[in-house]
Amino acid sequence: MSLKVFLEVVEIKTKIASVFPFLVGALFSATFYHSFHWGYTLLFFVAMLIFDLTTTAINNYMDFEKAHSKTYKYQENVIGRENVSPRLVRQMIVGMLLVAAVLGFILAYMTGWLLLVLGFVCCFIGVFYTYGPIPLSRMPLGEVFSGVTMGLGITAMVVYINTTSPDVMYLNLDIASGKFALTGNFWLVAALVLAAVPLICTIANIMLANNLRDLETDIKNHRYTLVYYIGRENGIHLFSYLMYASYVAILAGVLLQVFAWPLLLVFLTLPKVRQNLAAHKKELPAPHSFVYALKNMVLFNSAYVICLALSLVWQWLR
Repeated sequence: MSLKVFLEVVEIKTKIASVFPFLVGALFSATFYHSFHWGYTLLFFVAMLIFDLTTTAINNYMDFEKAHSKTYKYQENVIGRENVSPRLVRQMIVGMLLVAAVLGFILAYMTGWLLLVLGFVCCFIGVFYTYGPIPLSRMPLGEVFSGVTMGLGITAMVVYINTTSPDVMYLNLDIASGKFALTGNFWLVAALVLAAVPLICTIANIMLANNLRDLETDIKNHRYTLVYYIGRENGIHLFSYLMYASYVAILAGVLLQVFAWPLLLVFLTLPKVRQNLAAHKKELPAPHSFVYALKNMVLFNSAYVICLALSLVWQWLR
C-alpha cells in the first residue's frame, strides 16, 4: 500500500473535524479553567489522531465488505478501486488501534483513571460506529453519536488532562481499596458542555450533509439514516437549525460569562454561513452540496478557535 493510498483509506483530509475539538478544549482549559499542560496535551493529540485514522479506516473497510453495489465496491471505495488487500487493511487497523490504546493507558496513568473511562466510551462508539452487524452510522442516531463523541468527548478529555490539579479539577474518579467515587462541580461541567455545543452541532452537520446527499445511494446499500426517517426536506431544516444553535451557544456563553467578549466576533461569520446554507439547499442532492457543510464547519470553528486565542491574549494583557 502506497502512502497516497494509505492517506486516502484513512481520509486524512477529514481529520480537521477532530482537530477543532482538540484546539477548543486546549484553549478553553487555558481561558476558563486557567490551566494547561503541554506534555499531556501533545501526547493526547497523537493518540487522538491515530484513533481517528483507525475509525475512518474501519469505516472504509466495512463499506467495502458490506457493499451491495459492485460499482461502489470496485470503482468508488478506495480499497476495491486501488486493489488493496482487505487483510492488509485489517492488520493496519489492529496495529493503529493498539498504538492508540497504549498511549491512552499511559496518559490515564499520568493524569487520572477517569480519562480511561471517557476514552473507552468514545473508542467504543468510534469502533462500533461503522463496525458490527448493525453499525451506528447506519442507524438514525448516527449524527448524535458522531457529534457528541467528537464534539463533546474530545473536548472533555482535553480539558480533563489539563485540569488534573485539585483546585481546578471539574471531574474526578477516585479508586481505592475496591471502592470508587465520582465527584465533580456541576457548574464547571455545564460550562464545558456549553463550550462543546457548537462543535457537537457542526460535526453532526457533516454527517447530516453526507446523508442528505447520499439518501438514494444509502437506501440501495441498506443504510437507513436519520434522513430516511424524517425526509430530505426536514433534514435540510435540521441542518440549518444546528448551525444557528452554534451561534446561540456562543451568545449564551458570553452572557453567562463562560466566554470573554472576544467570542462575539464569531458572529462576523454569520452572513457567509447563511449564504452557504442557502447554496447547500439549492444544490442538493448534487455531490458538490456536501462541500458547504465542510465550509461552514471550518469557517465557524476557525473563528471560534481564533476568538478563544484572542480571549487568552486579552486575559494576559489585563
